[in-house]
Amino acid sequence: MVKLRLKRCGRKQRAIYRIVAIDVRSRREGRDLRKVGFYDPIKNQTFLNVPAILYFLEKGAQPTGTVYDILKKAEFFKEGTSN
Repeated sequence: MVKLRLKRCGRKQRAIYRIVAIDVRSRREGRDLRKVGFYDPIKNQTFLNVPAILYFLEKGAQPTGTVYDILKKAEFFKEGTSN
């Protein structure tokens, strides 16, 4: 199973997170299938590769809670969702 989750980068006390598609059995710093964006909590910047994220979500990838919140904040799920 594939998940969209955060992978920690950056230096000590200055974390930057990559949003990656990764196998659920891999550890946090493990090898990812593809990088689909990044999130900088210090500068509050987000970059999302929308076609890649849509591809993995259509294939059944599940975002973690934090990644889901980041995508929701970027209004990723606004269109076409009728729950």
